[in-house]
Amino acid sequence: MTERGDAAGPATAVAEPWRDPSRPTGERVAALLAAMTLEEKTAQLCSVWMGATATDGDMAPHQHELLDEPDWPALIRNGLGQITRAFGTAPIGPADGAAALAALQAEIVAASRLGIPAVAHEECLTGFLTWQATVYPTPLAWGAAFDPELVERMAGQIGRSLRSVGVHQGLAPVVDVARDLRWGRVEETIGEDPYLVGTIGAAYVRGLERAGVIATLKHFIGYSASAAGRNFGPVSIGPRELADVLLPPFEMALRDGGARSVMAAYVALDGMPVSADPAVLTTLLRDRLGFTGTVVSDYFGVSHLRMLHHVAADDADAAGLALAAGMDTELPGIRCYGTPLIDAVRAGTIPESLVDRAAGRVLTQKCELGLLDPDWTPAPPAGPLDLDPPESRALARTLAERSVVLCANDGVLPLAPDARIALVGPLADDPAGMLGCYTFPRHVGPHHPGLELGVPIPTLAEALGRTAIPGCTIDGDEEPAIGDAADSDVIVAVLGDRSGIFGVGTSGEGCDVPDLRLPGRQAELLELLIATGRPVVLVLLSGRPYALGAYADRLAAVVQAFFPGEEGGAAVAGVLTGAVNPSGRLPVSHPAHPGGQPSTYLAPLLGHRTDVSTVDPTPLFPFGHGLSYTTFEWTPENQDQPHIVGTDGEATVAVTVLNTGDRPGAEIVQLYLHDPVAQVTQPVRRLVGYTRVPLDPGEARTVTFTVPADLASFTTRDGHRIVEPGALHLLLAASSTDIRHTAHITLTGPPRTLTPHRHLTSTPTTT
Repeated sequence: MTERGDAAGPATAVAEPWRDPSRPTGERVAALLAAMTLEEKTAQLCSVWMGATATDGDMAPHQHELLDEPDWPALIRNGLGQITRAFGTAPIGPADGAAALAALQAEIVAASRLGIPAVAHEECLTGFLTWQATVYPTPLAWGAAFDPELVERMAGQIGRSLRSVGVHQGLAPVVDVARDLRWGRVEETIGEDPYLVGTIGAAYVRGLERAGVIATLKHFIGYSASAAGRNFGPVSIGPRELADVLLPPFEMALRDGGARSVMAAYVALDGMPVSADPAVLTTLLRDRLGFTGTVVSDYFGVSHLRMLHHVAADDADAAGLALAAGMDTELPGIRCYGTPLIDAVRAGTIPESLVDRAAGRVLTQKCELGLLDPDWTPAPPAGPLDLDPPESRALARTLAERSVVLCANDGVLPLAPDARIALVGPLADDPAGMLGCYTFPRHVGPHHPGLELGVPIPTLAEALGRTAIPGCTIDGDEEPAIGDAADSDVIVAVLGDRSGIFGVGTSGEGCDVPDLRLPGRQAELLELLIATGRPVVLVLLSGRPYALGAYADRLAAVVQAFFPGEEGGAAVAGVLTGAVNPSGRLPVSHPAHPGGQPSTYLAPLLGHRTDVSTVDPTPLFPFGHGLSYTTFEWTPENQDQPHIVGTDGEATVAVTVLNTGDRPGAEIVQLYLHDPVAQVTQPVRRLVGYTRVPLDPGEARTVTFTVPADLASFTTRDGHRIVEPGALHLLLAASSTDIRHTAHITLTGPPRTLTPHRHLTSTPTTT
């Protein structure tokens, strides 16, 4: 006999085995499933998005077409699987939001026979996507910081904010690898290298999960490799690109991070929609990678099987395909997994065992979250709620500072204290330059004209204490004008993006571009500023890099900040003035020419500049590049020592880094692998390690990387991942093209076929 407490009154004695925490989870879930009707089981596979139909304009594709305002009392009679975005749909204060969510949960428990609460999920890519919550830098900025520990701390703070108001699941992080910079969602990725994406993504997952929030990996798999960088576009990559480039970050985030949920990608891989493909969602994800959590649809992804992919004749057909593939939960509302699924099961066209399988996974997760325990309560926390406390702003500031990349500098930076500065550009005095598309002010705010930002977001002009000349709009047709900028000593041009979703921004979900020219007439504005003859410092506040080859030799400096969040203005101002020594490194290559894409550094020899093509894809600023206001000297350790390692062993390489300048700074030591000869073409080099090394003037530290031979593995022609004997080069580098020292490694022994439990990372130590 256990006791159950709910919103209806005092605890009462019950004999329900699924509420007994002393029993094994599997036993509790099996007992609960056996007690449930078909309607109660399918209810656990569905979510409800309250208030979505009242939004002016869509926050998701087909939102108004596919959602009806639900009959709430009738809906919750059989229970409910999830509550969609109780905070991130409309402006609501933390305390009011927590109280409203608790009230919904109490109604669900009271109305349903079994009294099972719902899982509440929210977006949390750049912080908790709700009004008055901290806005952190966008994921591309996480990559630029090359600092997994800091990202993990940030995610932990985000997770604690979510839990404080009753949210259980976060729809983040995005661990897609950027493949085409024209794609609008590049800003949501961590970068173009799978090792960087995987290590940073796994760190985010650890922080969120350790705070008690389920992390949901996006988007499994192939989403970022769509044709021409078009959102939802077809994906026609080969199996080795999928296995060696797109899959490793998911493996790291699952194994090293502990993610308990995965969101299926919208796309079709070689003609097969992921949401209907058991080879992806079951054979690959569960059987091969050992995933045991829940798979959720991207919003309306099950309906898309009928509407966009045309592989389902009706909603019931879509439900059957998705369930058979391994899709457990339909988000964001009840559609295919509602009445169409129930009717199809009753008619015998969809096996009830598929419902049981998915419901068992959902209920297992609810059990792990404590939602089936007798002491669970929907009551919101007592006392005031602050979702933007000083410690969160401090984290946002540190991450923003470490993510700013100084791409070029002829000596004009840091700005002289007495310099007459003209601050020009559409983002010089606009907080939009700090905000990615999954921040509340840019994602939801446009649907509520006149709404305050919710948290202080100082602009660059405010942080510098200067007035700004807009010059032009971000993407409009107005004639650029530079005012009296020519009368200054230095011009700081602040250009870039305004994020948005589905066409209302220049960067963000559904905001793809045909090429990488600066948006609108910003290029004309930049030319006018350069024509003054004054030194021009270009500051890019953007969600993707833009082609700057036409201006590079005429600019005094280039500073790149990828939507750096609420403290981004102060961070960029600190870099410009010298209060902050820049240490960010590019997580994506900066193209020289607008049409030189798609291209990333992660390509075999013929993917780089050759004499057999007139197109030169060489980037203006390469992956991993970034400058500092101090200087560093690198000295390799044991450079002449032979490195002979078995195909099942590990190599060590070391370098001592000395700060030879006159100010503290941080060097990012990067380690790349080059395989001179392999069975299939390999990237010229690929990242296999990195670490951040902070140094005072005159200070030296030694960095040692322990590199498992597994990191030299690749997928062969027959689809197996192997480590083969032969020569390898481990490259100690300041960027993907700035190689400082090379260690020559010889792998000996027989070829070795790896399992999914292979070593995924190297280990850096600093002494």
